[in-house]
Amino acid sequence: MNEALAAIEAIIYASEEPATAAQIAAALDLEKDEVLGLIGTLIERYASDDFGIELRAVAGGYRVATKPQHHEAVRLFRKSLKPPVRLSLAALETLAVIAYRQPVTLPEIRDIRGVDAAGVINTLLDKKLVVTAGRKEALGKPILYKTSKDFLMQFGLNSLKDLPTLKEFEEMAQAGLEGLEGLDGSAPAGEAAEAPATTPAATADEARTEPGTSEPV
Repeated sequence: MNEALAAIEAIIYASEEPATAAQIAAALDLEKDEVLGLIGTLIERYASDDFGIELRAVAGGYRVATKPQHHEAVRLFRKSLKPPVRLSLAALETLAVIAYRQPVTLPEIRDIRGVDAAGVINTLLDKKLVVTAGRKEALGKPILYKTSKDFLMQFGLNSLKDLPTLKEFEEMAQAGLEGLEGLDGSAPAGEAAEAPATTPAATADEARTEPGTSEPV
C-alpha cells in the first residue's frame, strides 16, 4: 500500500495536467475507488502545517499546489526572478464576461463592455484561456466563445462552479493584477515551460522552470 501511495504521489507531482483518478488507476492497475482512497490519504497528509504544499482537485483531476498562506512569499520569490508583467484591464474584463456568460459571442461581449473586443479575444485565444464553442444559431452565425481547461488550471479551479462572485472578479480586475494570479493564492506544481499566462502562484519546482507571463493587450 505504501508503494502505491508513493507512486500516486509521484504521478500527480510529475503530471503536466491534473491527473484524474481513472488515469492513475489505469496506469497502476488499481481500482478507481482504491486510488481515490489513497489520494484522500495524501490530501490529509499534506494538510499538516509541516508542509508548504497540498494536494488539490483542479479541472477534474489532482495537482500539487502551494498553500494560500505562503502565496506572498512565493510571489516575492517569483518577482525577484522576473519583472512582473501586467495583464491589461481590458483583457481581464473580457475574460470575466466570457467566464460568467459563456458561451458568448463577440457582439454580445461588445454590447456588455461597450467597446470592440476583437483584439482582446485574439490575445486570450493565443494564451489558450478561451476557446471557440461553435456558432450561435442567429443572423450571421457568430462564433461562440467559452473558457478553456487551461483557464481552470491557471486560476486553480476544479470547475466553473468554483468561480468567485462577479464582484470579486471585478475587484481583481480593478486592482490591476500582475498577471493572472490565483483566486485563492494556490498554484499547481509541475513544470510549466512558457505558460500562456501566469499560474495562480509559484509551482513547487519553479526553481527549475519559471512559467511565462501575460503580455499586455
